[in-house]
Amino acid sequence: MSELVARRAGMREWAGLGLLALPTALLGLDVTVLYLVLPSMSEALTPSATQTLWIMDAYGFLIAGFLITMGTLGDRVGRRRLLMIGMAAFAAISIFAAFAPNAELLVLARALLGIAGATLMPSTLSLISNMFPDPRSRAVAIGVWATMFALGMAAGPVAGGMLVDRFWWGAAFLLAVPVAVIVLLGARTLLPEYTAPDAGRLDPGSVVLSLLAILPVVYAVKHTAADGPDLGAALLVVFGTAAGWLFVRRQRSLASPLLDVTLFADRAFSAALAVLLIGLVGVGGTMYLVTQYLQLGEGMSPLTAGLWMGPPALAMFAAAVGAPLIARRVPPGLVIAIALGLSVLGYAQLTFVDTGQASSVVLGFAFVYLGLGALAALGTDMVVGAAPATKSGSAAALSETVQELGVAIGVAILGSLTTAVYRARMVVPAEVEPEVADRITDSLSGALSVADQVPAAVLTDAAQVFTSGVNIASAVAGSAILAATVLCLVLLRQVRPISADHGGASSPH
Repeated sequence: MSELVARRAGMREWAGLGLLALPTALLGLDVTVLYLVLPSMSEALTPSATQTLWIMDAYGFLIAGFLITMGTLGDRVGRRRLLMIGMAAFAAISIFAAFAPNAELLVLARALLGIAGATLMPSTLSLISNMFPDPRSRAVAIGVWATMFALGMAAGPVAGGMLVDRFWWGAAFLLAVPVAVIVLLGARTLLPEYTAPDAGRLDPGSVVLSLLAILPVVYAVKHTAADGPDLGAALLVVFGTAAGWLFVRRQRSLASPLLDVTLFADRAFSAALAVLLIGLVGVGGTMYLVTQYLQLGEGMSPLTAGLWMGPPALAMFAAAVGAPLIARRVPPGLVIAIALGLSVLGYAQLTFVDTGQASSVVLGFAFVYLGLGALAALGTDMVVGAAPATKSGSAAALSETVQELGVAIGVAILGSLTTAVYRARMVVPAEVEPEVADRITDSLSGALSVADQVPAAVLTDAAQVFTSGVNIASAVAGSAILAATVLCLVLLRQVRPISADHGGASSPH
C-alpha cells in the first residue's frame, strides 16, 4: 500500500474542503438565482423573448461546452492556479453583469460567466482527489462537494428574492465577490498545487471538436424544451454526434489526448457515468416540474416555493454525507441501488398527487433528492477514483459534463411531455374568445396570464390538467430510475466497499 493511499487527511485538508465548498455553492446558486430576479431585471432592461432565453441559458450552455477543455487544462497548468484564475475572472465578470446597462451585454456576461464557471467545477473536484487520497475521506469530501452544489441551487431563489426586495436585480451577481476574495486569500495556504507530469500541450483541434460535439447537442436539447422538437434540433444532434465520433477518433491517435477515452474500459467508470446521466435526467426534469407546480399550480411566490424546497435539500444533504459512510461496509453499487429504489418511491408518489397537495409533492421530491444525494456522492467518487491522478481533472470534467447534459435532457424530455399532455387534455369553454383560448391551451402560465378574462373554473381545470401531466412525467422518470437501479445491481455489484486497503470505491473484486 503506497504512502499516498495510506495518508489520512488532516485539519488543513478539511479546512481546504470548506474553502472549495464556497465556489461550489456559488456555481449552484448562479444556476437558479435568476428565477426570481428575472421579472425585475426584465423591467429594467426590457430584453426581447430571445434575449431573455439566452440570459437564462447562456451560463449553463457554456459551462457544459467548456468543462472537458478546462478540466484537462487544469491538469496541464495547475489545478489550484486554474481555480484562482477562474475565481478572479468569475468575480470580475459578475460585477460587469450586475451593472450591465442593456440586455445584450448581460447575455455576454452570462456567457463569460459560463466559461469562467467551467474552470471552477473540475478544479474543485480534482483538487479534492489530491487532498483526500484516502478513499474513505475522499468519498465523504465528494459527498460534501455534491451537496454544496445542490444546496446552492436550492438557495438561489431564496437569495435572489431577498436581494431584489432589499436592493436591485444586479445585487444577485455580487454574491461572487466576497466568495472570490475568501478563496483567493486562502487558496495558497489551504490548497495544494498539482500539475500532471508529462501532460503535453493542449491540442486545439480536440478543443474545437469537443465544443462542436457538446454545444450543438445542448442547444438542441434546450431548444426542444422551449419550442418542441423540429428538424433543426434533430440536425444539430446529428452534427454533434458526428463531431463526437471525430473527437473520439482524434483522442485515440494523440499521445496527450484532451480526454483519455481508455478510461471507459473501466466498467465501474462507464456504469457510474451512465447511472449519473439517467439519475440527473430524472432529477433535473422533476425539479423543473415541481417548482412549476408550487409556483403556478399552488400560487406560491418563488421565495415561498424556495423555502418549501428546503426539506428535499436536507434529505439530499443527509444522503450525500451518509452514503459514503455506509459504503465503507456495504458495496457502493448496492448503496446507490437502495437510494435509487427510495427515489422510485418518490416518483411513484408524484405519479398520484393532485392539486392542493403541496406537502405530498414536497415529500415525494424529498425521496427523489435522497437518491440524488447518494448517487452524486458515490457515483462521482467512482468516476474520479477510477482515473489515475494525472487524469483526475479530465475525469472530473467528464462527470460534470454528463450531469449538465442530464439536467438539460431531463428538462427537455419531461417538460415537453408535460406540455404535450396539457395541450392534448385542456378543453376551453366555447364562449371564451379565440385569442384567450389559445393562451389557455398553450400552457398553465399562459392560462394564468389571462386569469382576469376567464371564469375561475377554467383556471382550476388548467391546474388539474397540468398536474396530470406532472403525474405522467413522474411515472416515466420513475421507470428510468428503476432501470438505473437494475443497472447498478448488475454492473456495479463487484465494486468493493470504500476502503483504504483496497484503493477506493472503484476497485472491483
